[in-house]
Amino acid sequence: MEPRVGPAPDAAPQVRPYHHPAAGWGAAKSVTRVLVEERELVDGPRAIMRMNHENGGFDCPGCAWPDDTKGLRLDICENGIKHVTWEMTRKRVDRAFFAAHSVTELAGWSDYDLENQGRLTEPMAYDPESDHYVPISWKEAFEVVGAALRGLDDPNRACFYTSGRLGNEATFLYQLMARELGTNNLPDCSNMCHEASGRALQAALGTGKGTVDLKDWESADALFILGVNAASNAPRMLTALAEAERRGAQIVHVNPLVEAAATRTIVPHEFLDMALFKSTRTSTLNLQPRIGGDMALLRGMAKAVLEQSASDPKALDATFVERHTAGFEEYRALCAATPWEELERQSGLSRADILRAARVYTEADRSIVSWCLGLTQHEHGVDTVREIVNLLLLRGNIGREGAGPSPVRGHSNVQGNRTCGIDHRPTEAFLDRLADACGIDPPREHGLDTVRTIQAMRDGEVKVFVAMGGNFALAAPDTAATYAALRSCDLTVQVSTKLNRSHLVHGRAALILPCLGRTEKDHQRKGVQRTSVEDSMSMVHLSLGMKRPASPHLLSEPAIVAGMARAALPDSETPWDWYIEDYDRIRDTMAVALDGFEDFNRRVRLPLGFRIKQPARELVFLTPSGRAEFSTAALPDVVPEPGTLALGTMRSHDQWNTTIYSDDDRYRGVKNLRTLVFMNRADMRERGIADMGAVDITSTAKDGSHRYLKGYTAVPHDIPRGCAAGYMPEMNVLCALGDYSTQSDQPIMKHVKVTIVPAAGG
Repeated sequence: MEPRVGPAPDAAPQVRPYHHPAAGWGAAKSVTRVLVEERELVDGPRAIMRMNHENGGFDCPGCAWPDDTKGLRLDICENGIKHVTWEMTRKRVDRAFFAAHSVTELAGWSDYDLENQGRLTEPMAYDPESDHYVPISWKEAFEVVGAALRGLDDPNRACFYTSGRLGNEATFLYQLMARELGTNNLPDCSNMCHEASGRALQAALGTGKGTVDLKDWESADALFILGVNAASNAPRMLTALAEAERRGAQIVHVNPLVEAAATRTIVPHEFLDMALFKSTRTSTLNLQPRIGGDMALLRGMAKAVLEQSASDPKALDATFVERHTAGFEEYRALCAATPWEELERQSGLSRADILRAARVYTEADRSIVSWCLGLTQHEHGVDTVREIVNLLLLRGNIGREGAGPSPVRGHSNVQGNRTCGIDHRPTEAFLDRLADACGIDPPREHGLDTVRTIQAMRDGEVKVFVAMGGNFALAAPDTAATYAALRSCDLTVQVSTKLNRSHLVHGRAALILPCLGRTEKDHQRKGVQRTSVEDSMSMVHLSLGMKRPASPHLLSEPAIVAGMARAALPDSETPWDWYIEDYDRIRDTMAVALDGFEDFNRRVRLPLGFRIKQPARELVFLTPSGRAEFSTAALPDVVPEPGTLALGTMRSHDQWNTTIYSDDDRYRGVKNLRTLVFMNRADMRERGIADMGAVDITSTAKDGSHRYLKGYTAVPHDIPRGCAAGYMPEMNVLCALGDYSTQSDQPIMKHVKVTIVPAAGG
């Protein structure tokens, strides 16, 4: 039976409001269905009991939320179980599969059906004469990569992409290979997600990371959650939110859509609550700014704090501001000069709403502000994150328990990738340490980020593209431009666990190199190896696979990197084979090369691992002034022009990044439909669009060019006027390659300028 493309013919789209708590029995039912469908009723539950635990556990390959600090036995979530079960599937994509299906045929399959075929089993090379992938030995595959890299007239004609799931040891070897080759072309998924966060925090505090840990979440008096769909993107946050509500903390959610995590939850491991259907509130205030209006809200809260301080000196921590900050007077003057009318217009909120949020903030002794891509994927993402820091500084909410900035990283070890060297803009200090530790002379000029990599491939400047994980063809913006760029390469190499779109949109030569999954045992000469990962709160810990590999022909990610490096750098003095025999040897080198990783092998084996030092938490600010820096950026104009809407892309609940588990979105009440756009009902009436009516969507890029999606379904939703939302990766086509932030170089996927009209002929 051939796999379907899109929803089954008899599966009619349905949209019904979802009124149930997040997680709870809905999650339990979904997990059971996945375990049954994947026939993992034994190994699945066994994996659940081993996930996110020390002493032989493996780290969830899903989100980067920290592991529980209290020894919770079931520190898991629905999405994590889906992700693990998807990886543990018994289905296989072997040489017989590739012999039966050409690349042209597979290109017509849905992305769900591609990944649903199962795990890749051996290296494959594209044969242009037959239009099929054919088997190739590991030795031959490495030589193909090595010959291509050795044959370049400039090492900068190669790019080495990384998705967030790559472990620290493989990450370190990967960047070492690229830099020994002579390039800093190390684009990564952070370039599309949290680049704005890193740049903003670095400028304001001298660190590119948040300063809080999970214990701070457990003691904060107020939590502000901005631009985060926690129930889908970081579901284990629900436990922290439920515990915060029970101890009386205030929880403010800020999002154009009121997501399920901003209502109530039943945490599945709380068995009594599950049995009694007893839910817990997860918010005390929900605010729905217009898309891009968060900065105006934050500025308004700061203005309210400063106005209140005139009559209530306790509203402002003047001592902290005087001792530890720079630029306060300029910022105070800016807030005073910003009219409330403008703050209301840009935020899309009333002054009363802004004052309510400010009151929660001033009445709390300790506050955490957390955010995700809803804030960063905008032109002004850096300024918005810096406004968060401004607000925190006013009341001294930096460098003490229960307070600080807390970005929510969306993918396991995406933060570790950056820590361990995946950075197209490395610092001189990092390169100096790397040179001393590894005996290489790394290049000093900055490399290409994700957007510029696509441009360089399209223009013929980059000839070899290597991707460690991910699904670059779908994750990147401007789908047509990304496809054309990949097809312009001489060689594309995809290191993957499953078949995906990036294997079908390839260069003139192409390799698929299958790797071990996080759940699988990694056997090397010195025994079964562990890898380390870093969570979104800077904790580093070990992960140990528990399952027999899906195929005896799979290699670990460190081994694949080492194989490519040996072939590309035949005269290298780096002991690649010696490193792979025992990953402790990689960690010993990392301990010398990476700041904060001293005594790595001992510390990572401590209970829960160790936390990388955060100078800003100790009120040591590595900024030019030696103080925390206030920002005085002007408010951007985010009000849509007449007739246009601001569209933001997002995941459905039943997907993880570009992996789509089904065409459902439980928390938004959607079944059997992904080609939709959520709209305000008044905006629909104004345009003559019926509920569930067919619409055409046109985006307008900064350069005036247009991109189109035809025949989408308009779904009325509780979203501010002037705003619309829909699913990535399908809607990535609307974000032009040139529409990236001048502050962070991130594609502005959360703020696409569109017009939506009834479908032609509809």
